[in-house]
Amino acid sequence: MQPTTRRVLRITGWSLLSLLVLTGVATAVAFNKREALLRTVLERSIQKADRSYGLRVTMDSARFVGPTTVAFSNVVVVPAQRDTLVRLSKVEVGVNPWPMLFGKVRLTRLLIHDGLVHAVQRDSVSNLDFLFRRKSVDSSAARQRVNLADVAEKLTDNLLGTIPDDLDIRNVELRLTDDARRVSLLAETALMDNEELASTIRVNGNEAAWHLNGHLDGSSEEADLALFADNKPLELGYLQERFGLSLQLDRLQIQLSDVDRSGGELQLKGASSVQNLRLYHPALAADTVLVASAGMDAVLAVGENYIGLDSASVLRLDKVQARPFVRYTLSPVKIYDLVLRTDALPAQDLFDSFPQGLFESVEGIKVAGTLRYDFRLHLDSSQPDSVQFDAGLTPTDFRILQFGGTDFTRLNQPFDYTPYERGKPMRTIRVGPENPDFTPLTGISKNLRNAVLTAEDYTFFQHKGFNEKAFRVSIATNFKSKSFKRGGSTISMQLVKNAFLSRHKDLARKVEEILIVWLIENQRLIPKERMYEVYLNIIEWGRNVYGIGEASRYYFAKNPGELTLGESLFLAYVVPSPKSALNHFSSDGSLRTSLRGYFKFVGRIMTRRGLAPSDTSAYGFYGVQLREGLRKQLFPYDTSGYESDSLLTVPDPETEGGGGGINDFFRRLFNRDKEGDDEELNPEKAPTPTTPNPILLPEEPVTDKSKKELRQERREQRQREREGQLKVEN
Repeated sequence: MQPTTRRVLRITGWSLLSLLVLTGVATAVAFNKREALLRTVLERSIQKADRSYGLRVTMDSARFVGPTTVAFSNVVVVPAQRDTLVRLSKVEVGVNPWPMLFGKVRLTRLLIHDGLVHAVQRDSVSNLDFLFRRKSVDSSAARQRVNLADVAEKLTDNLLGTIPDDLDIRNVELRLTDDARRVSLLAETALMDNEELASTIRVNGNEAAWHLNGHLDGSSEEADLALFADNKPLELGYLQERFGLSLQLDRLQIQLSDVDRSGGELQLKGASSVQNLRLYHPALAADTVLVASAGMDAVLAVGENYIGLDSASVLRLDKVQARPFVRYTLSPVKIYDLVLRTDALPAQDLFDSFPQGLFESVEGIKVAGTLRYDFRLHLDSSQPDSVQFDAGLTPTDFRILQFGGTDFTRLNQPFDYTPYERGKPMRTIRVGPENPDFTPLTGISKNLRNAVLTAEDYTFFQHKGFNEKAFRVSIATNFKSKSFKRGGSTISMQLVKNAFLSRHKDLARKVEEILIVWLIENQRLIPKERMYEVYLNIIEWGRNVYGIGEASRYYFAKNPGELTLGESLFLAYVVPSPKSALNHFSSDGSLRTSLRGYFKFVGRIMTRRGLAPSDTSAYGFYGVQLREGLRKQLFPYDTSGYESDSLLTVPDPETEGGGGGINDFFRRLFNRDKEGDDEELNPEKAPTPTTPNPILLPEEPVTDKSKKELRQERREQRQREREGQLKVEN
């Protein structure tokens, strides 16, 4: 060995030895001073909790019980002017010192005995309010862009770091008090041995015993946990009491297999599955919905400015597998992407995989062939009118072998129709020649047929049940208004809703409606002419007025074949909101002038399409006269019985001025009256968004106005008409 080499080795050896000695000395000094350091750290932490969050933290003692383990006794956390949040009798926390050199915290031991964590909500006051305090942020820091991948990585690392090697939890209760409701989860035991977790959780005393068991390894970033109950399903009565939601399941499995950061993107790979999930809420479906088996292999992706599900994810529902892609981009503008695709699969597998109780009309259906489903939505918040949307089932040799709960071809023959109002049957109507009010399509005035088509669904005879352009405009309109203002229903969808699903007002009904329309249109079960004929003979045209035969005689004492263009335009106008029809007439039986703009607007569209002659006098507006026998019902003017379709825009006496939680959301979204339940979104149907839409807005009651006010109204009306004409010409 060369002298130079030996010299280098000696210097290196002495340097390492010196470093070890210095480290040992520093460790010894720190060990001797650790109690003082602990007190200093605790004091600073308690002061910060009080200063930043208004939390008062107290404890009887804090001391080291091992080289890296600290024991606390009687720890109490009380938010300012709120109920006590945390009370723990005995706590021991052990920390691995080596990861701390790299800025990471890894727990080696966590012991908690005899404790209570109590979340309290009384009226609008909660002892968790401190979590939502807004911190003052420096303006320069606020402008600095946050990297979501960095935030997610830090959060994930901190969360996994709290998983200790040694876990010992006994008699620790998590209690939630919400006004008069209470739920209690008592962790009787939760023990971890060799990365295997076993626990027993008592629900509301002895109501049920739950277990959260499985493999849990924070250092390897792996988890495989199962939640189940002894001899009964998992269930929380609190959900039923608080939200009216009944939820049961036999087993819930959650897995985390990998956490990887590469290429500026953080990916969390895992899986979840559920067995025998049972759900009931009146806004979801009419009956309890049973999902026998469902799960997902998920790849959660977080980038610098987005979060979502990677396309490598797989969604499973019984026999069906689909590939979802979800991405929410936050900056520089918000962008929403949603894709769902399946491979071609046996059509019977798709229908067999529908949750039991969700779609009553197709349960038990037998089909042949294959189906492939594709759905895509792309919405740029800065350009909502350019939204991209397409969805559909692609069949190959598909055919129906046997109908399930409902034979959809029954509309081809005379049948009995029972309309429902708020879930209650009104009366049974015979749709066929036996009913003197039934009118064949050829016996209905072309004016009426063309007016309704123009206002509701002009492409009805060309499309196969759906108008994707209408859906796109509907999405854009609702996004811009931040509320549900417009729907995208075609006449096919309105027919199915009325003929097969009128008694239901829930989320499942809408999906079932789309499915039935696809079956009818794809298999050509009912001719288009017959569909339109039935539609005009069963839809509501006024309070307890059903079918065009009743409507034409009720309003105008005429047969449907005698309706003028003006009368037809009026009847087309009231289709979305039939119960308010009489509100649009004056005492002498003439129409109120607020409808004149609508007549001109729709009339010009009909003229442009060759469906009506050009008319400079508002397309028959001035010739519409309500039959004399009905005029006495117009006064005194009373709108107390008017029931608006959209509870999202019309205040509800029970909820006005405050939110009502999930119950309010479900009721306002689904528990709506029949009139206008799905407002058609024909891009040519309404004036420009900046002007009032006479089709969608209920008319105000008659009031005494000065001549000056009336002149101003006429000027505004003419301006709206000019803007509407400009849109037609463009």
